Amino acid sequence: MATERRMVSGRGCVSMFLAMFCLFSSGTCDEQVPLVLWTSEGSGLLSLAGPAAGHIVGVSQLGSYLENALNSAPHNILLFLQDKMSVEDFTMYGGAFGNKQDSAFPNLERALLSSPSPFVLPAVAWPASSTVIGQLQDQLDTSPLYMDPETLSQLRLNGSTPALLVFRLPYSTGADVMSAKEVLRGNDEVIGQVISIMKSQSVPYTAIYTAIRPSREASSSISVEAGVGGGRSLLQYADKRRERERQRERERQEKKVQERAGVYPPVDFKEGGASCILLWAENLTVSVLRGGRWERHDLTSLTFGEGVTPRLQGSRCNQSHSSLVLNYENILGHRSFRLVFAMSQRHYKVSARRWFTLDAVEIEYDGQKATFNGSRNVYAPLEYSYRCQSVTNFRYPLLVPRTSKDPANQWRVSFTDFQIQGFSVSGGEFSYASDCAGFFSPGIWMGLMTSLLMVLVLTYGLHMIMQLHTMDRFDDPKGPAISVPQTD
Repeated sequence: MATERRMVSGRGCVSMFLAMFCLFSSGTCDEQVPLVLWTSEGSGLLSLAGPAAGHIVGVSQLGSYLENALNSAPHNILLFLQDKMSVEDFTMYGGAFGNKQDSAFPNLERALLSSPSPFVLPAVAWPASSTVIGQLQDQLDTSPLYMDPETLSQLRLNGSTPALLVFRLPYSTGADVMSAKEVLRGNDEVIGQVISIMKSQSVPYTAIYTAIRPSREASSSISVEAGVGGGRSLLQYADKRRERERQRERERQEKKVQERAGVYPPVDFKEGGASCILLWAENLTVSVLRGGRWERHDLTSLTFGEGVTPRLQGSRCNQSHSSLVLNYENILGHRSFRLVFAMSQRHYKVSARRWFTLDAVEIEYDGQKATFNGSRNVYAPLEYSYRCQSVTNFRYPLLVPRTSKDPANQWRVSFTDFQIQGFSVSGGEFSYASDCAGFFSPGIWMGLMTSLLMVLVLTYGLHMIMQLHTMDRFDDPKGPAISVPQTD
């Protein structure tokens, strides 16, 4: 009887879930994203009071909802973070009006039916949704792990230890309606695979499904309005003035989010209160070869960003040597993981000046060490910083394994828009950058060689034209033919 009552309640939650989506789709949904939260056990979410109709959840209120939910819910968090999503995606592709067999979200609906306490926020301001990872990281006091179903199947979770597992999901940006539906259906299959893996391991979890940005624009969104008799009609476009105001507000919010997400301070190691090592990169990625395939992990969000404080234990610097140590946990299945940048400086007689070199990049994991040598390619004058668009060991490599038998042969490192300075740091800012790209790039050399070849061809042609001479004798048709002897 209790099981039947819970199934009826679950169906009611799903119906309310779709109904709220239909209701909120009549608002300015181009500026909000939905958030769906459910758990595998417990009923703590039932005490959460949902927002009033038409209310938009902001950053502080979203943090309050998440904090209240995590007080009683399992602390193994599954965050399904889609690139874009709006409530129209559920009304158009979710079978909200009776066409259930064609729904793009069957696994999500089953998860909500089986959950004892699903919770829905139909309208979350999209700048607030982009802070979900940071808020969960602060509340759980753990770093996010970016996963996929294959990696999750190899990971053994503990119900007593909190974990923040992030699954990034794509979204179609094309104009083809079927392509968007297929992408959403593929994302739903990923959700189903992850939930199946968690059930097979008997680990309780809390799942969150939301997006970073809305997928619908104001000028192109089609809204559905629930009428008194259950009908629906297309809403008219807003007036031009209101549309322009929303567009300006959206651009301002987007600019703020991009500034917070894309511009962040460098890693700054201080010795005696003064900065002595600086490191910045747009992307830090490591990969390891397992079972014939490369498993990749992005360290950027754990190293840079607002509110992120990297652990630099083991770093040191002096007049001749400096070493920056980035400490992580639970990276690619290794409980302890360190990324070390070892640098030194000395005087070179040929150039009559001092230079610093990145002697090695080391990966230390669970008592083992992989070492890449970088002294041949990564160097700069002592008073400069070093910058390069791409520093890798596999594509146009600037880093090479120290020996042929070194464990570094099983690893890949990739640093994008990389900048480092280990000496002569002043005021906590980088000095003038010595770029890895030389003055004569391959494109410049190709243009010079092509131009030189064309000049040579033109010169040869002019020389041949200048060697032509006019004939001193001409054939007279009325006189005897000119005879040219064939022998001397």
